[in-house]
Amino acid sequence: MYLTPKSSLFLGGSCVSAIAAVGSIFELSYGQPDLGFQVTAIILALSIPLTGLFFFAAVKDARANMK
Repeated sequence: MYLTPKSSLFLGGSCVSAIAAVGSIFELSYGQPDLGFQVTAIILALSIPLTGLFFFAAVKDARANMK
């Protein structure tokens, strides 16, 4: 079993940040974001790299636990 609690948390974080990125894209494309344009753009700008970092960390942890 390669999936550890640590890699599970990283995958969960990756999913949450990916959902935030997609939601921000839809909000911005709609034209009237609920949180305002600036806040939604900041969420989008932070969530895209976080998605990649969390996913990379999850894969790295899973590979480190391979036997």
